[in-house]
Formats: sequence, C-alpha cells, structure tokens
Amino acid sequence: MVLYDKRFCPLKDKEEKDVDFVVVRENTEGLYCGTGGFLRKDTVSEVAVQESINTYKGVERCARFAFEYARKRNKEKKVTLCGKTNVLTFAFDLWERAFYKVAKDYPDIKTDYAHVDATCMWMVKNPNWFDVIVTDNLFGDIITDLGAMIQGGMGIAAGGNINPEGVSMFEPIGGSAPKYTGKNVINPLAAICALSMMLDFLGQKDAAEAVEESVKKVVKSKLESLSAGRMGYSTTEVGDLVVKNL
Repeated sequence: MVLYDKRFCPLKDKEEKDVDFVVVRENTEGLYCGTGGFLRKDTVSEVAVQESINTYKGVERCARFAFEYARKRNKEKKVTLCGKTNVLTFAFDLWERAFYKVAKDYPDIKTDYAHVDATCMWMVKNPNWFDVIVTDNLFGDIITDLGAMIQGGMGIAAGGNINPEGVSMFEPIGGSAPKYTGKNVINPLAAICALSMMLDFLGQKDAAEAVEESVKKVVKSKLESLSAGRMGYSTTEVGDLVVKNL
C-alpha cells in the first residue's frame, strides 16, 4: 500500500511518507476453506458452523515469506503479526508460535504483534507504524481493503497471489468491476501496478521500478481523482499516459 499523492488520501494530515506498507495474507486456508455445515437448516433451531483451518505448513510458509519480503524490501525491516490471540485461542496460538519460531531465523528483522482491531485503528491513525504485516486469510481480506482506501481507493491498489515455488498471479485488489464494463471509465492503475509487482517478482527490478515511477508521475501531475469516471481521462487515456511517461 503506497500513497503516491496525498491529495487522494482520506486521512487528515497524512503525507506520502506515511503510507508505505505491505500486507502478506495467507490465501489457501482459514475460514475460506469452506469447511462447516448446517444442522436443522431453515428452522428456529438452526445451527451454522464455519471452521477455520490452519496448518503449521501453511502458516509457516506465509510467515517465512513475510520475513523474506521485509528483508528484500529493506525499509523498516519489521514484520507485524496481525491476529486475535485473545479470542481465537487455537488458530492464533498456532500463528503466534510459528511466527516467532520463523523470526529466530531472521535476527535482522524486528517483530511486532497487534490484534486485528488494533491494526485497523493504527492503519487509520498512524499508518507509518507498519512495514510488513502478515495475517490469516480473513483478516488479510479485510485490512487490505482498508489499506487500499488509505492509498487512494481500489483503483490504485494492486495485489498478488504468490506461489514462492511456482506460478503466481497478479491483479487489482478489487478484482473486476462489471457495472463499468464497456464504459472506458475505470481506473487502470491497479492493473498496471500489478504488472509492476509481477515484474519485480520475476526479477525484473528496473522494469518494475520504471512502471511504478510512471504511475506515480501520472497520479501526481495528471489525475483529478482516482475514482472511476472522475479521473479527468478515460481508462484508455490513463493507460496511454503511463506508457508515455515510461
């Protein structure tokens, strides 16, 4: 989550230097596994159960990627575990143990912990507190949307589904926008920033930085808004501006 122009940050008195952090979200487990069921459905005695599945392998892999990324990013060199250890006493017991075990392999990286509600509070109050945040599937889904709005909205927020050992996929955080289909009004910068992330992942660091710098120039010097239909340019024109500034 990077703020390219303070005009588009909804937080009072925040500068570009205050919003620059990464969320590493476990993306295969947790409550999104679809494990659970109904008992006595559609009756007054109905019971619905949804189970959060967390494996040591999945949690450890996610935590290790976060520490590796913090080292590669080389900024604050801090990883914050976002959880809810006071309520989710089994799932986040595992997360906490795995997190601090992995941390021993990275003595150059500082560690921190924050409950998810406190994380949301600090993202709004002092987003500069964060460098790399690592969390589970559900919490990651929630706080990345909050982070997107802090940096200017879904139109600028990029994400990646990372497989450290295989094929990865990069896309705008918000996914598709069917209501804008064919209107040539959506902000293409999230997709373009996802391209920058992909290039960096593939080891094309110079190309990745060139794309991001071009996006930054366009945001700061050309756009009236980051919202669909209010940018001052069409989707196609914004894309052309990025290409022109490469």
